[in-house]
Amino acid sequence: MALKQRIQELLSEVDRFKADSQEEIEALRIKYLSKKGDISVLFDEFRTIAKEDKREVGQLLNQLKAAAQERIETLRQSIDSKPVDAQTTDLTRTADPIGLGTRHPLSLVRQEIIDIFSRIGFSVAEGPEIEDDEHVFTLLNFPPEHPARDMQDTFFVSRDPNRVARDVLLRTHTSSVQTRVMLSQQPPIRILSPGRVYRNEAISARAHCFFHQVEGLYIDRNVSFADLRQTLLYFAKEMFGEDTQIRLRPSYFPFTEPSAEMDISCNICGGSGCGFCKHTGWVEILGCGMVDPNVLEACGIDSKEYTGYAFGMGVERITNLKYRVKDLRMFSENDVRFLRQFESC
Repeated sequence: MALKQRIQELLSEVDRFKADSQEEIEALRIKYLSKKGDISVLFDEFRTIAKEDKREVGQLLNQLKAAAQERIETLRQSIDSKPVDAQTTDLTRTADPIGLGTRHPLSLVRQEIIDIFSRIGFSVAEGPEIEDDEHVFTLLNFPPEHPARDMQDTFFVSRDPNRVARDVLLRTHTSSVQTRVMLSQQPPIRILSPGRVYRNEAISARAHCFFHQVEGLYIDRNVSFADLRQTLLYFAKEMFGEDTQIRLRPSYFPFTEPSAEMDISCNICGGSGCGFCKHTGWVEILGCGMVDPNVLEACGIDSKEYTGYAFGMGVERITNLKYRVKDLRMFSENDVRFLRQFESC
């Protein structure tokens, strides 16, 4: 009888059970004794055999189940009775449960931004935080007299007053990653460049000498401002909710033309006006624009054939809107009480 043969085979397997940990023992129990385990399947088949064979087969099945239970219990006791290995066990560890860790709120929001744009084809590009003047300013169409080149705004590592050697500095924006990508590859280019940036500013509840940005760049044939607007509208709705509206206001950036700043309808008051949005119903979240042809040409891209858009946002700003964090200094103070609020995120 096929059923009797399978019972005998399982009895042989039970005799050969081996395990070196409680996890392996539990795996054996699930495989053989759980509701869908091998032995339970045999009990289901037992109902279909001939009446004259039930007595013999039933005894064998009960013997198999008892043998499996006994073998698993023996293995469990042998594991529990093993001496503690001082090489792998920390004997100084507290008996109290160790609390769960959590990701930093800036990391949570940074990853959410990346996930949103990755769904429409953007890939992540990274670059060095210690940069040179060419990649941070010159290639991005900053004229020599631009105030961002002044030490009041930029942390310089080294400067050559004779302008013979390149100035070395801490990057003031992640646009330097975009220039490196444009210099190393031809369009189509569709990248996000997240990272930490530095500016020589007084630390307060609204400003810090370092913060985090996510910048985007898309270059290809026939890229228009309408493409930029639709991309940013998609981002705003994914990040802040389907009812979110956006508006673009004219602005100025050396590396884009035309340039704009983007506001979203206040997600606290729904656009009706509150203290957070200064009773305007709108909150600024990023700057954007069409890549200036001078930038394309400086990076070796034909501006007559290709166009593109760029945008950049502060991760702290988005985190403020999402989690209502009013003081930027809280992000870098490592206060455990603050970080514990994000354990469930």
